[in-house]
Amino acid sequence: MAYTTINKSSDYFNTKLYTGNATNPTTISGIGFQPDWVWTKGRSAAEGNRLCDAVRGATKDLISNTTAAETTNAIGLKSFNSDGYVIGNSNGYNQNSQTFVSWNWKANGQGSSNTAGSINTTYTSVNTTAGLSISTYTGQASAGATFGHGLGVKPAMIIFKCVSVAGPSWVVYHQSKGATYTLYLDQTSPGGTSAEMLNNTEPTSSLITLGNSTSSNSSGASTIAYCFAEKTGYSKFGSYVGNGNNNGSFIYTGFKPAFTIIKNTTTAGYDWVMDDVKRSPFNEMNNTLYANANYVEYTGGAYGIDYLSNGFKIRDDHENYNKSGDTYIYMAFAEAPLVGTNNVPANAR
Repeated sequence: MAYTTINKSSDYFNTKLYTGNATNPTTISGIGFQPDWVWTKGRSAAEGNRLCDAVRGATKDLISNTTAAETTNAIGLKSFNSDGYVIGNSNGYNQNSQTFVSWNWKANGQGSSNTAGSINTTYTSVNTTAGLSISTYTGQASAGATFGHGLGVKPAMIIFKCVSVAGPSWVVYHQSKGATYTLYLDQTSPGGTSAEMLNNTEPTSSLITLGNSTSSNSSGASTIAYCFAEKTGYSKFGSYVGNGNNNGSFIYTGFKPAFTIIKNTTTAGYDWVMDDVKRSPFNEMNNTLYANANYVEYTGGAYGIDYLSNGFKIRDDHENYNKSGDTYIYMAFAEAPLVGTNNVPANAR
C-alpha cells in the first residue's frame, strides 16, 4: 500500500478554473494556500502557457511554449495572496469571457540564497514536505559548477529556463532518462543524449551539477530551476512503454491523480500533453492542453486516459500517449493518496 504523510494533496497542489472578465484588478481565490508557482493557460483562447512564481516575483512572465526571455507584465499576475493571486486584464490571464485554468503549487515564498554549491543561488524557495524547490541563480558557463536545491533528497525532475536572454530552450531532466539525456519543454522533439545540461552528472540530495548549456548555465544570465522530488502518495515521476491500442498501459502511481503531463521521448512530433481532474471530472479524460503550444483546449475525444484510485490507464492509441514501442515520461500530482496516514483508502472514479 502507498501510505503518505500528505493526506490532503490540495494543501500543496491545486487546479483552479475561471472565466476572464477583462477587469483590472481581478482576484482569483479558492486555491487554499499562497501559490508560489502558478502555471496559467487559456482554454478557449489560443494564449501561451504563462508561468509565474514568487521567487522571481509577481508580474514576471515566462511562456513555456516559446524561448522568449522573462518579461514584466504589469497587467498579468500582479500579486500573490494567502488564498490565490490577483491578475490584471492581460489577455493571457483575463481575456473577457474566455475560460482559463491555472495549476498552483506551494513552495515557501521567495526563499533565500542557498550557498551549498559553487554558485550561490539568488533565491531558493523550498517545500521539503511536498518535494518542490524553486531556485534562481546566475550562470557561469563553467562545466562542473554546482548549486544547492534544498530538497534534502535527489530531485526526480528539473525544469530549467534562462530567463534574462531570449533564445535558449526550456530544458528538462527526468530521472527515467538520466543526466545524459535532455528534454525540451517548448518543443515536440523527443530530446536526446547531451552532456550540456547536467555535465553527465546525476543530481544528489543537495546539489545539481551544471554543464555549459546556454539553457541551464549561460554566462552572466539569470536562470530558474523548478526541482521536484517524489513524495509517496502525492507525486510521481516515471515512464511507460506504449502498446498502440485502446487498451493501453496502466501506470501505478500510488494515488488518484489530479494532474499529469506526459511526453513521448522516442519519436519526434508529439506534444507535452496536460490533463487534470478539474477540466475532465469524469473518465475518460480527454480535455487536453499542451505545454509546448498555445493551442486552445482539445476536446475532440481522440485522446483518452482514465484517472484511477492508484494510478492512470491509457485508453487510446494516439501517439501523444500510446505509440507502440515508444517510451513516455510523465509527471503526476495527487488528488488523493491510495492510503493516507489515517489508513483510509481513496475511492476510484
